[in-house]
Amino acid sequence: MARNNPRRTDSQSEVYARHAEMCKVFSHPLRLQILNTLRDKEMSVSDMADQLGVAIGNLSQHLNMMKHRRVLGTRKDGNVVYYRLGNPKILTAFDLIREILLEQMQREGMIVRQMERSRAHA
Repeated sequence: MARNNPRRTDSQSEVYARHAEMCKVFSHPLRLQILNTLRDKEMSVSDMADQLGVAIGNLSQHLNMMKHRRVLGTRKDGNVVYYRLGNPKILTAFDLIREILLEQMQREGMIVRQMERSRAHA
């Protein structure tokens, strides 16, 4: 009979826990906007707040959460903090999820149109 390897289970549990923490980055629309905004360049907090149309305090909370999960990196130039993607691979996940969502929305739209046609013929 096979015995469970507690060490393996602990390391797998740790990976799952960290994976879940990383995925929290994708669970708020503003954080998704932040990822997309930083796609090609780093930005200061104030420039990002202006571009996204949000208060600096609100934005800073999300940036800190993302930095804590190592999704974002920073550099300081005097009093100005600049944010950038910590690893561009995060955009692969972002783009893949977006692609799946758009496919689902397209299918849903087709279903709605088919239902509307069925009602029109009934």
